[in-house]
Amino acid sequence: MIIDTLDNLGKYVGLNPLFADVVEFLKKNDLNTMEAGKYPIKDKDLFVNITTAKGKAPDEAVLETHVKMIDIQIPIDGPETYGYTPLCRLPEQEYNAEKDITKYPDLMAESFIDCQPGMFAVFFPQDGHAPCISMAPEIKKAIFKVKA
Repeated sequence: MIIDTLDNLGKYVGLNPLFADVVEFLKKNDLNTMEAGKYPIKDKDLFVNITTAKGKAPDEAVLETHVKMIDIQIPIDGPETYGYTPLCRLPEQEYNAEKDITKYPDLMAESFIDCQPGMFAVFFPQDGHAPCISMAPEIKKAIFKVKA
């Protein structure tokens, strides 16, 4: 897991070649003005979902992991908190290959991190994360899905 400011995203391009495309997309597009929807960038290997999600309490947020994709999550209109538990400490659960997600509905995250607009959080396949924790009723956010 990585948390940092968007100004520093370019420092992480060595971790995955598609991160450079995310940086380029952010230079050319204003997330604040983009409508909700899925925007393909590199076929199925890289796309961004602009969405508005319901804010949740920490005990309502569901931990999840992905096998094929890395998440780069960016809050747009307000802060968002993410729960975190390493995959190695999560129990076996059914993996949904079609949606590339495993959910852990009966567990609360071990720790929490806050992310403000202008920041990002990267969750790799080994990172259990519980998104959308917020006191606000809704959170506008961007979720870049990057092939791992």
